[in-house]
Amino acid sequence: MASQGNDRIQASRNGLKGKVLTLDTMNPCVRRVEYAVRGPIVQRALELEQELRQGVKKPFTEVIRANIGDAQAMGQRPITFFRQVLALCVYPNLLSSPDFPEDAKRRAERILQACGGHSLGAYSISSGIQPIREDVAQYIERRDGGIPADPNNIFLSTGASDAIVTMLKLLVAGEGRARTGVLIPIPQYPLYSAALAELDAVQVDYYLDEERAWALDIAELRRALCQARDRCCPRVLCVINPGNPTGQVQTRECIEAVIRFAFEEGLFLMADEVYQDNVYAEGSQFHSFKKVLTEMGPPYATQQELASFHSVSKGYMGECGFRGGYVEVVNMDAEVQKQMAKLMSVRLCPPVPGQALMGMVVSPPTPSEPSFKQFQAERQEVLAELAAKAKLTEQVFNEAPGIRCNPVQGAMYSFPRMQLPLKAVQRAQELGLAPDMFFCLCLLEETGICVVPGSGFGQQEGTYHFRMTILPPMEKLRVLLEKLRHFHAKFTHEYS
Repeated sequence: MASQGNDRIQASRNGLKGKVLTLDTMNPCVRRVEYAVRGPIVQRALELEQELRQGVKKPFTEVIRANIGDAQAMGQRPITFFRQVLALCVYPNLLSSPDFPEDAKRRAERILQACGGHSLGAYSISSGIQPIREDVAQYIERRDGGIPADPNNIFLSTGASDAIVTMLKLLVAGEGRARTGVLIPIPQYPLYSAALAELDAVQVDYYLDEERAWALDIAELRRALCQARDRCCPRVLCVINPGNPTGQVQTRECIEAVIRFAFEEGLFLMADEVYQDNVYAEGSQFHSFKKVLTEMGPPYATQQELASFHSVSKGYMGECGFRGGYVEVVNMDAEVQKQMAKLMSVRLCPPVPGQALMGMVVSPPTPSEPSFKQFQAERQEVLAELAAKAKLTEQVFNEAPGIRCNPVQGAMYSFPRMQLPLKAVQRAQELGLAPDMFFCLCLLEETGICVVPGSGFGQQEGTYHFRMTILPPMEKLRVLLEKLRHFHAKFTHEYS
């Protein structure tokens, strides 16, 4: 500290003013944050795109970004009804146009009447527009077979991510061995590890079982919990269902076991359910944690604390850029819920167009309305194509020597495991890279295909994976898969 002070004095004498904010003085928690989905490999992909635009010769003509679940960036068309209602809300003069169906106009008018000044550009209340929260509650009730939902327990959010971070902020407390520990699945979506690093919470890893199609095992949960109690106070259990990056869909029996475990061990449950519309595998079915919890009856239904999350970014919608989502809390302490509302009020409100879109997603056209037929056809087309692409991805990878891919039961990613030669692992170590990062960088430089190394999501020691979206159009996906398979064979031969 004294030497830093002397340096500043000397700099001042030389007429130089030192920076107040440097890597040494900044928040160390932020320095520890890593987010693989938009990490170094994506930065290199951006550089390659720029080089291609400048006419630099490459062994490929375009960069294919299979690194992130951004459906519309990969060519998926928006749902017509959603965009019609949004257009009417953004520019209400269109309400007199004969080019828009009457049900879209009615929906837009209802949304605008709930907005300050009847404008989408006005702030809403911090928890979200009340009629839209009511629509979310009715959606949850329909989804869960009539189990009621209270709009007062629903908070609209800036995508699901913002609500997840808000919930973690409420839960993280204590110092030293009393610091909050948060159990997260490995592999995991890097939002969780990034948020926990920023909040200086303790990350507690539990491993999904790759040999059983990424199943969640209660014995593994118990192992992780018992070991963590020596270094922190585990208070939270996060589950991603359907899984990201692993694509598994939890069975009802598994969800019941997780709820019992959380109840017995005194853990707050966080259920990330943003892929609930994305279930493809025969025999797989989405079960919400809220529904299973309620149907288990007391004491679980009346005492187990739960927060569940949904978003407009995934499913058949793919409306990532509008940043719409919600969280529903169950059995939360009433005073804590007030604190949650206060915390959300600091951010003023979620984007109002995203709230409007969330309202349409949870309350789409009904069979008696003019837009229903087209809406239903567009929805089914998107989901059927995703299911076909999930099957194709699994099939192509499993035909490739040295690559193994579990069934993509749901979500929109595959997470294949690959064998890497010892020489490749050694070369990666020489370069200071994780072996799968080295593979993915080489893949990008030679083919233009951008995927995310498994090390960015977490994986069992000595195993190597990558995450790839199944979102590219079918013909482009076929080419991508063949190129990837061919490159892995070439890479393996080169380093053997």
